[in-house]
Amino acid sequence: MKGLFDMHCHIVPHVDDGADNMEEALKMLKIEYAEGVRHIIITPHFRKGMFETPLEKVQQQFEALRAKASDIGGDGIDLYLGCEFHVNGSMVEMLRSKQVLTMAGSRYVLVEFSGSSDQTQVRKTLYSLISNGYKPIIAHIERYPKVRGNLNFIEEMVEMGARVQVNAESIVGKEGFGTKRFCSKLMKEDLLHFVGTDGHGSSYRVPKLKDAYNRVAKKMGEDYAEQIFIHNPERIIKK
Repeated sequence: MKGLFDMHCHIVPHVDDGADNMEEALKMLKIEYAEGVRHIIITPHFRKGMFETPLEKVQQQFEALRAKASDIGGDGIDLYLGCEFHVNGSMVEMLRSKQVLTMAGSRYVLVEFSGSSDQTQVRKTLYSLISNGYKPIIAHIERYPKVRGNLNFIEEMVEMGARVQVNAESIVGKEGFGTKRFCSKLMKEDLLHFVGTDGHGSSYRVPKLKDAYNRVAKKMGEDYAEQIFIHNPERIIKK
């Protein structure tokens, strides 16, 4: 399958714990291309006290990478810039003032919680974003023990207006059987909207999407797989 979207990865060099130089970033893009990916929303971390690279530098590095991406595979890969925004109490203000980016200039925001985040914090954060006109996507929801144990709560958040993303490696079982089963439950309950690689390097946390697509297509059908790997992320870039 070609034309896949990776909407969660760390390929912009020198800005977070992802690619640490341009050569590594280009290796990652070549892996993505070989996996059938043709559109990528790159999502550098923003987390207070840990990842606070100035936006101007992030944008400069992204443009440098995009200039080189046009040659990959002959027809290139379309790149868009987003952010994996770790939850804090100033999220709405920072988004409004454009200190932190939304996903590809849309109203979608990729929101990362801590492993210790409980349902009260998740609900409060998502409600704040939604009530201010944003469309939150919960990043790798399978990593939050106090959330993943309650599908009713996840359904409540989706009905509120949130969307759910899991990592490709979680779908294929590289994060353990329990995580793989949880991802299957999300799919069966129609609570999964996006899959990203969360790729960080060319040899560690590699951005591979194809196996996850194939598993979803086998388990849920091609139409469902295309919905979450192509059509849903298309809505982000189409605003």
